[in-house]
Amino acid sequence: MLLAVGTFVLGVDSFVLAGLLPAVAQDLHVSVAQAGQLTTAFALTYAIGSPLIATATGRLDRRVVLGGGMAVFLLGMVGQALGPTYGVVLAGRVLAALGAAGFQANAYAVVGFLAAPERRARALAMVGAGSSLATVVGVPVGVLVGQQIGWRAALWLVTGVAAVAAALCLVLPSVRLPAASLRERLRLLGTPSMLLLLCGTALQLVPQYTVLSYVAPIIGAQGQTDTSVLVALVVFGVALFTGNRLVGHLADRWGGLRVITVGLTVSALALVALWFVRLSLVPAIAALAVLGLVGSFQITPQQTRVFAASGTAATVALGLNGSMIYVGTGGGSALGGGVVAAAGPGFVPLVAAGAALVTLVFLWATAPERQRQPGRRRELDVGPPAPR
Repeated sequence: MLLAVGTFVLGVDSFVLAGLLPAVAQDLHVSVAQAGQLTTAFALTYAIGSPLIATATGRLDRRVVLGGGMAVFLLGMVGQALGPTYGVVLAGRVLAALGAAGFQANAYAVVGFLAAPERRARALAMVGAGSSLATVVGVPVGVLVGQQIGWRAALWLVTGVAAVAAALCLVLPSVRLPAASLRERLRLLGTPSMLLLLCGTALQLVPQYTVLSYVAPIIGAQGQTDTSVLVALVVFGVALFTGNRLVGHLADRWGGLRVITVGLTVSALALVALWFVRLSLVPAIAALAVLGLVGSFQITPQQTRVFAASGTAATVALGLNGSMIYVGTGGGSALGGGVVAAAGPGFVPLVAAGAALVTLVFLWATAPERQRQPGRRRELDVGPPAPR
């Protein structure tokens, strides 16, 4: 639960700017599409920094790494809240991303090693619940504060919670995990099956973040008020939290690939529906609710697949998987920004739906689960066969 506080604050930071994007763009004198690239910068910095930080801190006590990572994240948030220009805010995002990289991958790795195999997906989902809870409570509160006082006030709110999370790291037990060199991490990427798995991780995040990074202009394109954006984020957050409570049990029972397939299929349908009903607020929010419900059907099941496939290199694999999550986040926000700049926010859901279908085809074309030899148990699908 202590680690969930950290993922909570990182989750708030990930979503709160999306709800305040027009205000950020206006204050920093940039376009909405350019303001959205703050998310891209954060994500790509995390993706690149995570394996480097993991290598440099591999022999340290995880408690020190977790606390230090959250402290660096806190400093980055202060830089963003005080930044007078787009460049300074961007630098703050980069620093915060480096801190997040030091914290989040280690949080999942610690839980993955401490949990029993039959409860691993549920334990990982518990840590992930911090992010889901952030969308239910933290993001709406942050957006409300931002709308009433200013977007910088919302960032100060995130900074305060980050300070609490950093302090809580001091009471964690001492944990040391196997260290791996950068060469070992790169060697794992040279394994075709693992490389395909990690690429699948990135692709799964693209559809959702293509929309979420620009949810305010998508809703705003309907001529609605700021209240509409707040309601949309609350509904999405509640649905995402509900899905996160279900996904651990589903992944343990049915296996990762089946759950991911359901999530992507329903996501594609919800995104197409959002594109059709984008001019009607209530149906649009309903579509976002469905997207939120199945939005958590990717990360936890994929983590169980990567963990099961990695053998003794689990720490390395989960670190790389965390990087690929942020590659997908950055790719989604970059794709969304391109669509907004080229065709307007109304077309973002349709492009995201196409990305979901492409991801689904890729996963099934490359799934090791479908290539098992007769008489051998599936290596990556950690759940038992689905009941007939």
